Amino acid sequence: MTPFTKQVIAIIAAIPEGKVMTYGQIAAHAGSPRAARQVVRILHSMSRKERLPWHRVVNAKGEIAIPDEHSRMMQETELISEGVEFQPNGTINLQQFGYDPGPAFLNGLPASPE
Repeated sequence: MTPFTKQVIAIIAAIPEGKVMTYGQIAAHAGSPRAARQVVRILHSMSRKERLPWHRVVNAKGEIAIPDEHSRMMQETELISEGVEFQPNGTINLQQFGYDPGPAFLNGLPASPE
């Protein structure tokens, strides 16, 4: 497993209940700001094995990016059950529900409290 993959997994695992991060945000925090698609691949291939909270990752617009209707509804249901609210246009307010692990997390320390 590459250091980037390990960092992506650690970041996703640390997203708290009721918060979301974007693919690009995760890539940037893992050290490769242009690797959002790689984050998608890691999330797809490692979510089950690593027990990642996959449902807490959305696109840069605050939208669920999964094209499959069943999986999309499952993600929406999970987020709503954690208190995440969807706006009338189907997006999530990233200012309100977005999570930033902060620089301390990136240096191996616990994430900053909200």
